[in-house]
Amino acid sequence: MAAKKATAGAKATGGERPEDAYDATPFLPESGRRRSGNAGLRALREAAAGCRGCPLHENATQTVFGTGDAHARVFLVGEQPGDQEDRKGAPFVGPAGRMLDRALDEAGIDPAQTYVTNAVKHFKWAHEEGRGKRRIHKPPTLREMTACGPWLEAELALTEPEVLVVLGATAGKALFGSSFRVTKERGSCTEREVHGRTELVVPTIHPSAILRADDQDEVYGGFLADLRIAARVLEPSGRA
Repeated sequence: MAAKKATAGAKATGGERPEDAYDATPFLPESGRRRSGNAGLRALREAAAGCRGCPLHENATQTVFGTGDAHARVFLVGEQPGDQEDRKGAPFVGPAGRMLDRALDEAGIDPAQTYVTNAVKHFKWAHEEGRGKRRIHKPPTLREMTACGPWLEAELALTEPEVLVVLGATAGKALFGSSFRVTKERGSCTEREVHGRTELVVPTIHPSAILRADDQDEVYGGFLADLRIAARVLEPSGRA
């Protein structure tokens, strides 16, 4: 599978390295063979394991694809995998993920009704002087986020969620461009076009911001309030 996709990527770039094209499209399953539902997500996940659509895969342990049910009502998208996610191969399994799980529970959102993923599927990191061998998170560039966009587009098309929760500024920029400011847009629920689909979007901070905050209780309270806006969409009268 990986060799086949690598060949496809090379053809798409005229024989050059597929990483240099910054485009994951050649690595997606062929459109005529795409499946629906959970089978479709499995096919996407298997294909993403061999993605070479940008150079980030070169230093990552593995692709970290989204998890959840294909019929999830709430679609949550963050920035990129962290160190623990990169090692375990699943999104939001570190401290930020535990914070997210706690807030979802308190907001009244059933984890079984969620699909969780990242805008970028590979961990971007670097060693920094004085930090030993610890891998330090590096924010992905807009070009790297755009390269990974086809995976996110395919995930959204398969799940068709009722509400899209954008976790943090980087995820927002991946979806809406560099002008996105989470501080200006959080706490709202608006219809926006996302990869050719009209989605109800609730922007909020990334749960890792709570862990870095001096006043964690206050920041967590704001995060919880944002998630409760998403939860109201799921109520019978939640949609206008």
